[in-house]
Amino acid sequence: MEQSLGLSDRRSLIATLALLPLAACATPMGRYTVEDAVRRLLELSSQRAFARLTEPGGFYDDQLTRIVPPDLAGGKGGAVLAALLRTNTVRNQVSRALNDVAVDLADNATPVVMDAVHRMTLADAVSVLRGGPTAATDLLAREARGSVVEALLPGASRALRSDLFDMLSVALAAAGNKDIVAMADNVSGQIGDAIFRAIGREEAEIRRDPAATRDPMLMALLR
Repeated sequence: MEQSLGLSDRRSLIATLALLPLAACATPMGRYTVEDAVRRLLELSSQRAFARLTEPGGFYDDQLTRIVPPDLAGGKGGAVLAALLRTNTVRNQVSRALNDVAVDLADNATPVVMDAVHRMTLADAVSVLRGGPTAATDLLAREARGSVVEALLPGASRALRSDLFDMLSVALAAAGNKDIVAMADNVSGQIGDAIFRAIGREEAEIRRDPAATRDPMLMALLR
């Protein structure tokens, strides 16, 4: 005669069943683990993204990654700068210059991104498997965006003080150092976000057609 489960037994069974997907994900795929494959997914996505971004026009020519001149408000310098940037000719020149800076600075972000990828844990890998087309990149961005922006900031500050932006020097000088710091913060944040959007796009494409990578690890994970 079949016996009904007690409350403690039912709870134990539910807990065991809840752990099954995690246990299944932890098993090796041949000589690869899921963690290895997820790390490889992010490595390849990042490599492809940086390869595109560091080409001439890599940021500007793509609406997904284009850096735009920030709108700064407050103070005499901010007002002058805002007036300058409302002029299409100046705004276009500044935009192209900012995107050229982004191309140059992207190399500074590469080791930061790759270091974050290499610190992935098994729990991260499981969450990626359960997520959407950019789940790995979303996880990476949450972990590494702050470090990426921090790595970009010194270069952005130096670039804004260079001859490349001499057209803005008077406006920026009008408020001392305040506006150039705000602009460098804004630009660094934009570049960081653009990098992760580019990585996410590459991840989604790899997930869509893993066979095109010819990578046995990714094909085993994403089939």
